[in-house]
Amino acid sequence: MYVNFGILNDARQLFDKMHQRNVVLWNIMIREYGKIGQYEEALKLYHQLQEEGIQPNNFTFPFVLKACAGLSSLQEGKGVHHHIVNSGIEIDVFMAAGLIDMYGKCGSVENARQVFDKMLDRDLVSWNAMIAGYSQNGDSNEALSLFNQMQLSGMKPNSVTVVNVLSALSCLGAREQSKGIHSYVTKCGFESSVFVGTVLIDMYAKHGRTDCASQVFHGMSERNVVSWNAMTAAYSQNGQMNEALRIFSQMLLTDVKPNSFTMVNVLSAIARAGALEQGKLIHHYVIKSGFDTNVFVMNALIDMYAKCSNIEDAHLVFNETAQRDVVSWTALISGYVQNGHDNEALTHFHQMRLAGVKPDSVTLVSALSACASSGALQQGKWIHDYIIESKSELDVFVGNSLIDMYAKCGNIEVARQLFDGMFKRNVVSWSAMIAGYAQHGQAKQALALFNEMQLTDVKPNSITMVCVLSSYAQLGALQQGKWIHDYITRSGLETDVFVGTAIIDMYANCGSIEFARQMFEKMSKRNVVTWNAMIAGYGMHGHGEDALALFSDMKRACIKPNHITFISILSACSHAGLVEAGWQYFNSMNQDYCITPSVRHYACMVDLLGRAGHLHEAYNFIKKMPVEPDSGVWGSLLGACRIHCNIELGECVAERLFETQPENAGYYVLLSNIYAAAGRWDDVAKVRTMMKDRGTDKKAGCSWIEVDGIIHAFIVGDRSHPQSGKIYAMLDTLAQQLKDAGYVPHTNFVLHDVEEEVKEHMLYSHSEKLAIAFGLISTSPGTPIWITKNLRVCGDCHIAIKFISKIVEREITVRDANRFHHFKDGSCSCGDYW
Repeated sequence: MYVNFGILNDARQLFDKMHQRNVVLWNIMIREYGKIGQYEEALKLYHQLQEEGIQPNNFTFPFVLKACAGLSSLQEGKGVHHHIVNSGIEIDVFMAAGLIDMYGKCGSVENARQVFDKMLDRDLVSWNAMIAGYSQNGDSNEALSLFNQMQLSGMKPNSVTVVNVLSALSCLGAREQSKGIHSYVTKCGFESSVFVGTVLIDMYAKHGRTDCASQVFHGMSERNVVSWNAMTAAYSQNGQMNEALRIFSQMLLTDVKPNSFTMVNVLSAIARAGALEQGKLIHHYVIKSGFDTNVFVMNALIDMYAKCSNIEDAHLVFNETAQRDVVSWTALISGYVQNGHDNEALTHFHQMRLAGVKPDSVTLVSALSACASSGALQQGKWIHDYIIESKSELDVFVGNSLIDMYAKCGNIEVARQLFDGMFKRNVVSWSAMIAGYAQHGQAKQALALFNEMQLTDVKPNSITMVCVLSSYAQLGALQQGKWIHDYITRSGLETDVFVGTAIIDMYANCGSIEFARQMFEKMSKRNVVTWNAMIAGYGMHGHGEDALALFSDMKRACIKPNHITFISILSACSHAGLVEAGWQYFNSMNQDYCITPSVRHYACMVDLLGRAGHLHEAYNFIKKMPVEPDSGVWGSLLGACRIHCNIELGECVAERLFETQPENAGYYVLLSNIYAAAGRWDDVAKVRTMMKDRGTDKKAGCSWIEVDGIIHAFIVGDRSHPQSGKIYAMLDTLAQQLKDAGYVPHTNFVLHDVEEEVKEHMLYSHSEKLAIAFGLISTSPGTPIWITKNLRVCGDCHIAIKFISKIVEREITVRDANRFHHFKDGSCSCGDYW
């Protein structure tokens, strides 16, 4: 009686007082606890039944199996199955269906199929349970195959079967099969079922076919709140905010009342569109309708405001949320990260911990992202320690975030240790580690890891390829760059705008501005970054006029330039000596585009004026800057003082740099160069002593060349190469040919107070000359030679290479730290303006 009236607590009290309870009473109690989702209590009664020596019957086990399925407890389920077998009870069709359902919901579809295959007589429930098992466990192809077998067996599907098949198709993304099953649904009359109709809407939504979903929705004779929610979600998931709001408005005109899921769907659509004003209107409706007490809706509001770049209102909603859960905290922390407020994100992460709310993997990913963006290594280490100490689940997402954090904070060794220790890696894991190496200039390690990745089952994505292309760009390895371009084309990733832009950048950095332009023209879709990459490419190759022409094309294409565009333009003007044009573009930033020049733009202008010899104009320009000049600005002026041998101004600028950047050896070297060029060897010695006292070391010059896909590196006086004998023999030959051609070593570029003969010998074995000699002995006559150097090319080497290009009748391209030099027939593309 109590059970029939739904008073389970009273029924339980009476049950516990009974001295004699038969299996029927036990079955009733187990069944009722299962009905209301109290599966643990149902299992307790089952174990108690066994302890009291009561023999379960055919009805007991289906109820118990339902409880195991509800808890997803495979261990309990296997124990019940074992009990059934040992009890000698014949497994009838109802019990078999229960076993199949339990194994499917516990993730053991293989065991479910074993039970199914042993059944001599299968009913509709058994077929449905098995199809559902495959669908729920992501094996959509098997689900569809079994559905076909079911039809061949003569078993007629019902609405439950159709729902399971539609769910499988949703996961599979099989559009053509979806149309076929939809026709089947219509033919069999299942479309009138609100349940089936709703699942059809969901299936089409996951396939991106909101038009088909809309047809199903408007063709439904009956709709409940789940149907309306499914249609709203369909538009939301596919970025159609206006349509989602239209459906919501229509819903308000019906008798169907929105629920919390409706509001979450609508707010998600607004969040995706970044439509703040519409979001505020829905917020007003939420308060008016009493949904502001629902934590799910409040969390969606926090997320909406954050994604609409209104983090202040997101915080206000967070403060107004009475019952905050882990999602509330995560939405706010993620919001701060998305809006660039990394410190606030980390502050709230610590407050979350103090509030006793345990972060989940999404929270940890957001917090680690804040550390990565802000370079907060110590905070990142603290979070890592917390993950270990709290025994939080280190899933692949958290593992990837830890790798990314350590890499971006400069601790690439720990990042690699984490990567190597990961049990499971996905494409993000590989991409994060490759990106870490690329960002820290370790291009060879990045490419070695990419080669390892290709030996696995993990396929690279567009992000992976951007990182790989960046590594080839660093090395200037054109042949390997061409190979990776072909690989990208075969992989179907070339159409991605970010990959296409990275290909342009790679070719430009590998010395082939022609290939870069070909790729630029080939791209059907270009964004501002694409245009910037091509303009920057022209700039570093000294093609200033081409860069300015492309900027004009960019304006005609209605692409709005950003601050990076102007850095590229001003840099191009600097390398080409276009002073007047540089001033025009600098002034137009604010006047025409409302872009306030940053310190980097000022540094470009100082470089432009300084290279052109307008040193005092550059100095006065710095003094009038509205922002504090940084080392980049003063460094540009010091470099110009070295080019034009201005000792007085060079000393003044160097003094400032030594105060702010005492550890940067480059500035000491520049001042030393100025003194050496003037023959002031005592001052050169003083600078070297200063460097030694301050513990700064000059960066060793290194040049490398790619031959047959292998990169060979050289330093000054290098004799470690296996073909060193042949290289120096070629240098001897070149030395004589150079002398015959009229070349005279420019020993003023030697920064040591030694005899002229010693100076000549030191110039003889500079790294760029060694690389060129190796290129000459390793390639056939007429083959272009491509060299990359980590520092500015030596002045004497620049003169010598012009002679060499004419003597050996080869094009020689040298990429140094600042730009490209294309040598041909005794001249350089820079016009000696560098």
